[in-house]
Amino acid sequence: MFEAVEELVAEHADLEKKLADPSVHADQANARKLNKRYAELTPIVATYRSWKQSGDDIETARELGADDPEFAAEVKELEQQREELTEKLRLLLVPRDPSDDKDVILEIKAGAGGDESALFAGDLLRMYLRYAERVGWKTEIIDATESELGGYKDVQVAVKARGQIEPGQGVWARLKYEGGVHRVQRVPATESQGRIHTSAAGVLVTPEAEEVDVEINPNDLRIDVYRSSGPGGQSVNTTDSAVRITHIPTGVVASCQNEKSQLQNKEQALRILRSRLLAMAQEEAEKEAADARRSQVRTVDRSEKIRTYNFPENRISDHRVGFKAYNLDQVLDGDLDAVIQACVDADSAAKLAAA
Repeated sequence: MFEAVEELVAEHADLEKKLADPSVHADQANARKLNKRYAELTPIVATYRSWKQSGDDIETARELGADDPEFAAEVKELEQQREELTEKLRLLLVPRDPSDDKDVILEIKAGAGGDESALFAGDLLRMYLRYAERVGWKTEIIDATESELGGYKDVQVAVKARGQIEPGQGVWARLKYEGGVHRVQRVPATESQGRIHTSAAGVLVTPEAEEVDVEINPNDLRIDVYRSSGPGGQSVNTTDSAVRITHIPTGVVASCQNEKSQLQNKEQALRILRSRLLAMAQEEAEKEAADARRSQVRTVDRSEKIRTYNFPENRISDHRVGFKAYNLDQVLDGDLDAVIQACVDADSAAKLAAA
């Protein structure tokens, strides 16, 4: 059933030999690449060896069971263990997103609904910050435009993992399913009649690009500076410190005004621009693999309403995978694991079916 895994076992053994050679570590970039691949293959190889061993154990138990009832009784338990190992190995062999280990830049934009949408954008920001805190990630607000009532018209946050990342537990691996339109149904703070309103906020998640991921020709950039807007403060509304960068070949724009100096804002805007260009390149690659993409959970179509937050019923619904739960208050407090896991499971099942 898993004959192709033998090739991965051989590759794993070859990597082990290479990594044991001190000369390989003279090239740090290559050593990191080899280490990463070795770490990816290790759980597959370990599970495959356990799976093969379980088959041998079942054969032995059956042979000995002909004379000893205790061994005969052990066969069912061993068969159950083999089934579990089979499923685990199948899941480990699901094609991985090459960006799964990357950190992300998460952007939340107020949409239809005016002030209420901006307040909801603030609720979503708090939800993601709390979730990141729960799982031990580091967050940094890169840029934000606040609304008069305390929400956000637009906010961009960098989310970074700490330490060694377990396979499938990277920031992009978990948060990539959050991209899309989030809809809220509740009585707004601005509503005097107690009527339930529906408004929405958009979430954009892009893997954070390193300089080696995206090459930007400085001649392709148009850089504009302007005076910051929003709540006053030192260096705000008094100097032309805000920066807007346009990537001329693609028309992609990134801006930042939160930092005190023009140089700091330029660096942050370039950081956002790199991630957006990387996301654009990845989306183009995905379009070329349309057949494979159709079988996966849709995470790229930003116009799709992916989730509804219903306050009167304390209900959260994810429309892509049919997930529904009545613990909205806990989810907004950062308890997002069950919602995200439902998307991960659906994506894995679709990829398994396609494979």
